[in-house]
Amino acid sequence: MSEIKKISGLVAAPFTPMHDDGRLNLGVIPAYAELLQQDQVNAVFVCGSTGEGPSLTFEEKIQVMQAWAATTFNKIMLVGGTSLEECKHLARKASDLGYAGISFVAPYYFKPGSPEILADCCAEVAAAAPDLPFYYYHIPVLSGVNMPMLPLLEAVANRIPNFAGIKYTQEDLMDYAQCVQFQNQRYDLLWGRDEVMLSALAMGAKGAVGSTFNYAAPIYHALMDCFEKNDLEKALEYQHQSIEIVRLLGKYGGIRVGKAFMRARGIDCGHFRLPIPRMTENVYQTFLKEVESIGFFEWIKPNYAFL
Repeated sequence: MSEIKKISGLVAAPFTPMHDDGRLNLGVIPAYAELLQQDQVNAVFVCGSTGEGPSLTFEEKIQVMQAWAATTFNKIMLVGGTSLEECKHLARKASDLGYAGISFVAPYYFKPGSPEILADCCAEVAAAAPDLPFYYYHIPVLSGVNMPMLPLLEAVANRIPNFAGIKYTQEDLMDYAQCVQFQNQRYDLLWGRDEVMLSALAMGAKGAVGSTFNYAAPIYHALMDCFEKNDLEKALEYQHQSIEIVRLLGKYGGIRVGKAFMRARGIDCGHFRLPIPRMTENVYQTFLKEVESIGFFEWIKPNYAFL
């Protein structure tokens, strides 16, 4: 793979819809995809942290992968991290299903101790689907594997032909900028922190993968447009709108709150699986009032068929 086709714009990391008893509810995905298309999302990052990939069985990951394969989106599949053999099976399945790329997170039980060992892991998984672009998923807050990414790029540069880039979910802007500039901007560095996207754009980001893009994509389209027009004051206003959304995520329980935002947009994805606790109906109603109070529906007009 001599030339890397870089992704621009927004890539949503979709939630995995669940029934109330925790079973997959994949019948929601066609309407879900329609909402994302209305919001001009360019691609989806399937079974990531937002999609509860680590909480799904191997068979469930296959089912989710197949459900998204039936949509018209470009799709990147997070094939996992801890079991390299499972990752390789999922990588081959993603290739069979016509996915646009695969991604891999560092093993987070027996952790790689150096960029070189991490590169060994990446090489094994990438080789299972050599026709697909391969992205390393850097998210040390969850994986516990916290090392600079520039040494990883140095370790893979002449070794993994289909290594396309990194989904970079950390706030180390110095390391990120160095990765963007590595070998004349060779690799695709997808930003993964929605609440500080403006900083990443200033460092050279062109594409981003995020959970809040599922329900607030218009804010980020506006932010990126203002940045391109050099209207930084207005871009900062949109970034602060994003921060208000992320503030509510923290206030009402973290990652699970994204499904509450989806419900507010008209797509009921159910609850997260344990160990993520459920949001009660009383808390949801209080949350919904605060969503309205921050002006969410002034930014995201509730004029969709799903509401």
